[in-house]
Amino acid sequence: MTLDPVHFDGIAALASQIRTDVDAEEHRDLAEETWANYLDPLYGEDGPVLQPLAEQRRSAADLQELALQPSPFDTAHGLDSGTINPKTFKNGLVLDLAQAAMSASPSDLDLHRSRTVITSVHSNDATVKMGTDWRKQDEGYWRGRIVHTAPLARDQERVVHGLALYLSESHHALEHADAVDDLLLLDGPVYPKQLVNWADRHASLADLVTENELVGEVLENYVRLVERFADEDVPLAGFVKSPASQALVRALRDRGRPTPWASDAAFFTQVLEQREFADGDYHRSTDELSWTGWFTSTLGADGVFADANELGVDRELAAEAYEVAFFVVYDPRTDLVHKVELPRAFADDEETRRAVERYVTSQVAAEAGPPEPIGKADELARIGATEKQELVRKLEQSFDSKRDENYDDKRWPDQ
Repeated sequence: MTLDPVHFDGIAALASQIRTDVDAEEHRDLAEETWANYLDPLYGEDGPVLQPLAEQRRSAADLQELALQPSPFDTAHGLDSGTINPKTFKNGLVLDLAQAAMSASPSDLDLHRSRTVITSVHSNDATVKMGTDWRKQDEGYWRGRIVHTAPLARDQERVVHGLALYLSESHHALEHADAVDDLLLLDGPVYPKQLVNWADRHASLADLVTENELVGEVLENYVRLVERFADEDVPLAGFVKSPASQALVRALRDRGRPTPWASDAAFFTQVLEQREFADGDYHRSTDELSWTGWFTSTLGADGVFADANELGVDRELAAEAYEVAFFVVYDPRTDLVHKVELPRAFADDEETRRAVERYVTSQVAAEAGPPEPIGKADELARIGATEKQELVRKLEQSFDSKRDENYDDKRWPDQ
């Protein structure tokens, strides 16, 4: 049964009872005041947690002109992982499978053919045999491995998913690092920040690393990735398509600031959105892309990955080299913000961060979304719905056990 029109009216009438004390224009005024007075720097309990790298600024440029700008890099590479999403089987196994792929622009077909696959498995049955060394197929272009995840958090599906994704991505990046000459863009943050949430039953992430070797392997891979690219003087960046962090909003709230924004992205949207007055009202201008200058951050998970004692992984560079720097870009055509991250090993060099900024803003203008290498890597790594279903059938045959489905699985079979 669908909603009757009278039901729509009832829902709308109910929603109309919700009132806010601050309207949208006041939200924008708060965002403008916060931008002007509280981010240079933003203080936490122990000092600055966010501050401009060089000057605090906002920039904007015509979308069409920006899209036609020459690239500061001769080549660019992207990296992404696709998963089948966690599956539970009636024999007690919880499993996810991730494949990582690297794209090149201009294209490199041999590189595009390569895959790194991690199958992560959890079981409460101690007699179950799991874990393998690397195996290769497809003339060496494909390699895969099974890992056994120990109990790390209350949600085992979240753990098998995260480890499969992070291990496949980081191993693939290290395996093919030599193919990158100018720039590597990760699809997502430069560090595996979800791991911080897994430490909720430990004193620190370092304790979790000591307890679980796979977590240590993930973290070490990303640290080595930063070090390797820093040694080659090739920037390693992360492109976060849908930033969901609330760390900045929480830090502002701790300072006693009003924070009507649901997320950091909502705050930056109001900071960067350009509006024009017409027909008696304000409307969003859609002619120009806008973006912030660079900030350094130890907010939330950023602070953990900048702290060697907290991280629990040996590092070769100075501590500040691992700190996260970022800028935010706003596309008025989609009304979306994206976040671009660089470890300070690269961002401290003005020429490097300016080149990354020029490249990303030009690409977002041209693609109306993520840069081309990210889009190509996403296509290469994605596992389609039909492929997922076939893989699950193969796994059921291998395990001699059916998938443990619930009503939602029957209702939405393509998920």
